[in-house]
This record gives sequence, C-alpha cells and structure tokens, in this order.
Amino acid sequence: MKKFLIALPVALAFGSAQAADIVDTAKSAGSFNTLVTAVQAAGLVDTLKGPGPFTVFAPTDAAFAKIPKAKLDALLKDKAALTKVLTYHVVPGSVKAADVKPGNVKTVEGSSVKVSASGGKVMVDNANVTKTDIVADNGVIHVIDTVIMPK
Repeated sequence: MKKFLIALPVALAFGSAQAADIVDTAKSAGSFNTLVTAVQAAGLVDTLKGPGPFTVFAPTDAAFAKIPKAKLDALLKDKAALTKVLTYHVVPGSVKAADVKPGNVKTVEGSSVKVSASGGKVMVDNANVTKTDIVADNGVIHVIDTVIMPK
C-alpha cells in the first residue's frame, strides 16, 4: 500500500485533469531533484508557481551530473549566475511539442535558444529533448538531457 501512495502523486502530475504547477510537477517526477534545488537556491519557486504560462526545458538529475561537481557547487552558490542559467531554460507561454518550430526562441533570460529537429530528434541548443508535453497547470515541461548555458 505504501508504494501505491508514493506513486500516486507522480501519476497525478503526469496526466490527470488536476495537474500541479511546474515546481510541484517537477518535484513529483523524482528525476529533477537538482533542478528543484537550483530553483529554490535562485529564489525562483514563487515565479514558477505563478500563473505563467511557461515552457520549461527541464534538465534531469543525470543532466546536472554531467557538470563537474566543483562547477555545479559554485553555480548553486552564485544566485545571479544560477538565475541566468535557469531562466535560459524557460520560454514565455505554453508551447507543446506539436507547436514547436525550428529556429531561435527567446528565453526569459533574454537571449535565445536554438531549437532544431532532424530525423525525429529535437534539440534545444546542444541538449536532446527526451520527453515532451508534461503538462502543468501553469505551463508545460519538456525534458532535456543536458544543462544548456546562455552565451
């Protein structure tokens, strides 16, 4: 019974009519712990729990693990740099995969990410999109396998 109760929020966050906000959806998924920690460290929780809508290119814990530990630790302690990196992963509006068009897309950070598609594979800058259209009540999450960095 306990396993069922633990799995229930994930099921709710990934497809029920009662979607949670982007932060709670990411928390419930269980594979975005570093992202959630970074969002908290940057003071962006209230923003990403706000009305949005937002499209978030969300790096997994494995994506964050590709960053050398010393560099990641330094980034987590530098609120301004962390905010710049995190807001580079966010696009205003709720853009589902079917509506994504290749090209440059302006981020909340202010610069643009390059979205490309080839052979059924979609990339955002140098990150592969591994899962799309995780719906939250204030936007949508697309999972990426690499943390993207603003230029």
